[in-house]
Amino acid sequence: MTGPERLALVEQLMARYNAHDADGYVALMTETACEATYRGAVLRDGREGVRSGLKAMFEQFPQNRAVVHASYVVGDKVVLHEEVFRSDTTPPFEVISIYCFVDGLVDRVEFVR
Repeated sequence: MTGPERLALVEQLMARYNAHDADGYVALMTETACEATYRGAVLRDGREGVRSGLKAMFEQFPQNRAVVHASYVVGDKVVLHEEVFRSDTTPPFEVISIYCFVDGLVDRVEFVR
């Protein structure tokens, strides 16, 4: 998988995230994928854990969306600088997300916040 292919996959993932399409989002992940804090605790484990976690978050925050301010291909990783909005009335927060890949799918996402 080339750097541009990895970046295109993450762009698809973000489009599905912003559409609140948890099923489409996890379709771009391995069965054993996870989302975690940077060098820390796993937040959502496995494709089903990611799916159920996202669905719960989208239900809790129906206006949730992320704006990508910058994206980088660094070796075999993709790194995004995002601003996440939970609602129109709460302040957004910034996050750096680091995407790792296995067999053409996202296998791990780590969030620096």
